[in-house]
Amino acid sequence: MKRILFIFLSGLFLVFTCHNCGNAAAEKRLIRKADRLHERILTLDSHCDTPLKILRKNFDIGKRNNARARGGKVDFVRMQEGGLDASFFAVFIAQNERSPKVTDSAYEHAQNMFASIDRAVQENAALAELAYTPEDAYRIKKTGRRAIFIGLENGYPIGRDLTRIREFYDLGARYITLCHTKNNDICDSSTDSTEHGGLSEFGREVVRVMNSMGMMIDLSHASDATFYDALAESQAPVILSHSCARALCNEPRNVTDDMLRALVQNDGVIQLCLYSGYIKTIAQNPRREAIMDSLDLAYPDYNKMTDDQKVRYLEERDKLDEHYPAILATVQDAVDHIDHIVAVAGIDHVGIGSDFDGGGGIEGCFDVSETKNITVELLRRGYNSKDIGKIWSGNFMRVFREVQKVADKP
Repeated sequence: MKRILFIFLSGLFLVFTCHNCGNAAAEKRLIRKADRLHERILTLDSHCDTPLKILRKNFDIGKRNNARARGGKVDFVRMQEGGLDASFFAVFIAQNERSPKVTDSAYEHAQNMFASIDRAVQENAALAELAYTPEDAYRIKKTGRRAIFIGLENGYPIGRDLTRIREFYDLGARYITLCHTKNNDICDSSTDSTEHGGLSEFGREVVRVMNSMGMMIDLSHASDATFYDALAESQAPVILSHSCARALCNEPRNVTDDMLRALVQNDGVIQLCLYSGYIKTIAQNPRREAIMDSLDLAYPDYNKMTDDQKVRYLEERDKLDEHYPAILATVQDAVDHIDHIVAVAGIDHVGIGSDFDGGGGIEGCFDVSETKNITVELLRRGYNSKDIGKIWSGNFMRVFREVQKVADKP
């Protein structure tokens, strides 16, 4: 009897072991397929805030940094490791007082950020090159380097001066995120009170000027009313450079199904944001939240801190993350949003905009070195190579080219 039981249990063990071996072998096949796919297609991230890191004196974008030690989520080395060919670096300008003096200061700060991106890329010319057109990205990929585009996040530094749009374009900006977390002179934000009721009259002029020079209109952060106004005003497709589906996560920063359907009519694209709070409702740790509240009181405005204060603040944040780590959404949660967007809007209207270094980073894709894990999950769910190519760049580049065509019309 014991011998029979032993044989039976041994058989079960072999079945279980073979099943696990089969799963491991299947996973390896998916990884190899993802590797081959990344060699063939262009992979593009439409939004990351790495210029905020570039401004730091001790950050070197040309070497491999540690994302879990405040080293940033993106550098040229990890872009290659993760199979990411191209990225839009955001010149992010926080909303402030809308007086001419303060707006002029924001304008100067934006110019400095453009210069810092240019300098960082030039210093690493063997690893990366600035890109201005879709064709640039494909050409640069063939050289084995990374293609770096630029977007302006928040139209606030435009002030009331439309000529600054051309200046930003000439500095390399190929999209402008019309607003950030607060209303500006252009439009209402999704996370502020109603002021203009959507686009302001000045904002309508901004849209027309952007159309005329081939700049993409980015509606991430914009209110629902601004979204619809921009679609009505624009002669070209629009983008949402880093947003998610509101049906899966009820955040005002996300997009409703009706908005997705309107985006289809516009022939635009929504780029999936990898920020946990926009992907799913995250259970909060009360102790972590209490410490965060106390830090916010002690250090109310990072942009106004001295260098010593910034160092102390970041040290406190490191301790917090060590003892009470944040709960993150997963790659599977993120791809759920892609599934939903495809179900509502179709495969031709979705892409990826990580928001790395601006809050983006999830379990399984915490930094740019893990980018390929998204492809693996898409393959696991049955997406074919053609559709994955559309998600990773094809849809965005279609919009990019169409925006340029509208500008070229007489």
